[in-house]
Amino acid sequence: MSEDELSKFIGKVNQLNDLIASLDTFPERRKEIASCDNHEQVVSLAKTWGFDIGRRWGDKP
Repeated sequence: MSEDELSKFIGKVNQLNDLIASLDTFPERRKEIASCDNHEQVVSLAKTWGFDIGRRWGDKP
């Protein structure tokens, strides 16, 4: 993994941690995210909350 990829990976992990922490601040989000059926729905919903979690490690930008 290049340094650039590592940096992007760490950034995504941080975004995921922040998203999880937001579930305590905004309890309604837990139900919204639980209602998603697939990865794309979760990514889309998270984006409306200000989180960028869509890029998977190794995916091209």
